[in-house]
Amino acid sequence: MSVPSSPPPSSSCSSFPFVLACLPIFSLILNTPCILAAKTNNNNARSSRRQLSVDYYAKSCPQLEQLVGSVTSQQFKEAPVSGPATIRLFFHDCFVEGCDGSILIATKPGSKELAEKDALGNKDLRVEGFESIRKAKALVESKCPGVVSCADILAIAARDYIHLAGGPYYQVKKGRWDGKISMASRVPFNLPRANSTIDQIIKIFNAKGLTIEDLVVLSGAHTIGFAHCEHFVSRLYDYRGTKQPDPAIDPRLLRALRMACPHFGGNTDIVAPFDVTTPFLFDHAYYANLEGKLGLLASDQVLFLDPRTKSLVQELGKDKQKFFQAFAVAMEKMGSIGVKRGRKHGEKRKDCGMHM
Repeated sequence: MSVPSSPPPSSSCSSFPFVLACLPIFSLILNTPCILAAKTNNNNARSSRRQLSVDYYAKSCPQLEQLVGSVTSQQFKEAPVSGPATIRLFFHDCFVEGCDGSILIATKPGSKELAEKDALGNKDLRVEGFESIRKAKALVESKCPGVVSCADILAIAARDYIHLAGGPYYQVKKGRWDGKISMASRVPFNLPRANSTIDQIIKIFNAKGLTIEDLVVLSGAHTIGFAHCEHFVSRLYDYRGTKQPDPAIDPRLLRALRMACPHFGGNTDIVAPFDVTTPFLFDHAYYANLEGKLGLLASDQVLFLDPRTKSLVQELGKDKQKFFQAFAVAMEKMGSIGVKRGRKHGEKRKDCGMHM
């Protein structure tokens, strides 16, 4: 699963210009409305969940949720791409080193080892996500200095944006410490790719203590967000070396995507929505799209093609509330991966981008 990307800065037919000018192409062709509005074992995962609690900061920073919420709500109004950008940050953080804020750390000048955020698999991470956490952390530090971890702020902010986009509101368990390790070399084998096979994706999720059901449910985060052409262009022209498009893609969507993404050159900054029907609304349309051959990435569409995941895709596509409930549970489960506790294993960074 490749988690939500967001439109890049302006180009001829990308970013918000892409959304405003090019997205109607998809809506017109598909005849659908365009509604405006991302390593531990099971025992470690269960242990981590026991360490976290909803009221962890009840005494030390009781206004935490309101402080973060004031930033996320403002960011959502001013820069809506902050939503999928921050959700993607949370996914990418948890899958590498665990949910410890290590994705936020900047590479030190002159360092021989790049930090996670500078890994090839993270090169499309949007600045709006990092900016959301920076602003929220600054506000929290002004009220509760040295108390709240960047990792917990990221978890809360991701939940806020899910809810602001129309998705479920769920209680975020807290108590994470910030990790001390952030290495780009640890990214490649821990994040699914757009062209990963279902077996490869299942293996990565299992390594995190997540099930096939968790995989299908968490993939629903692709109900919002965008992907760059490079992540799906091979499906349009040369699927798995066949010199033909992927047969599991609707011909109308294929034509629309080819208009936006030429086979060679000119598509570096162009993006397309994961959900071509309601790309800015957090709903369950993602699953219905997979049934209609409207999945954007090969790693999306395969969920409907594989018998191990197809039935759950169909169930979630019919029942939004079931998806919302399952997504909230899965996010809590994912949010407990590799949790750090105490000064031996973690720290409470005042600046999320720099070690103490």
